Amino acid sequence: MKNLILILLIGFFSCKPDTKKNISYTAQNNIKIIKSDTIKFTNGFDFPVGKPDAKKYYNAQKFGENEHLGDDWNGVGGGNTDLGDPIYSIANGYVSNAENVYGGWGNVIRIVHYIDNENQIESLYAHCDEIIIKKGDYIEKGQKIGTIGNNNGQYLAHLHLELRSQVGLPIGGGYSFDTEGYLDPTEYIKNHRN
Repeated sequence: MKNLILILLIGFFSCKPDTKKNISYTAQNNIKIIKSDTIKFTNGFDFPVGKPDAKKYYNAQKFGENEHLGDDWNGVGGGNTDLGDPIYSIANGYVSNAENVYGGWGNVIRIVHYIDNENQIESLYAHCDEIIIKKGDYIEKGQKIGTIGNNNGQYLAHLHLELRSQVGLPIGGGYSFDTEGYLDPTEYIKNHRN
């Protein structure tokens, strides 16, 4: 009996709560930090490639097609012809995350865009070859933030762009029948130009 109690006590005291911060929690904390500073609001939206109008690019897989939660931007040359091409921020905002999240995502950039004091949206740029900004940076619309990649050869080069009305959602899988918290990036950009 004493051994059982000892084992239970050791197990109880050796278990620690999970201290990993998930991406959602981190993004929410950044929003709180940013709100305490002077906020710079968006001043319209542009496309993330071929600035400002996606010149020489096409949307290879649109939002909603095959339950896709974003837009896949490819250069008109096809294949890997757009590998290393610049990616631009679609609007003014603050970088909430910029790192390799591995798996099918690779290098990912997340930017929170302040529409006004009460409303924000988040853009997510995935499969980047290179990230040239860092977490916490203020980014202006049209500023280069990285380059188009292929996630170390997992795909042909393209930019996966998501637009989220719920800031700080978990990274997810890029596909789902449930689109709650997601916006059609192309439609949103078209309807919110300067």
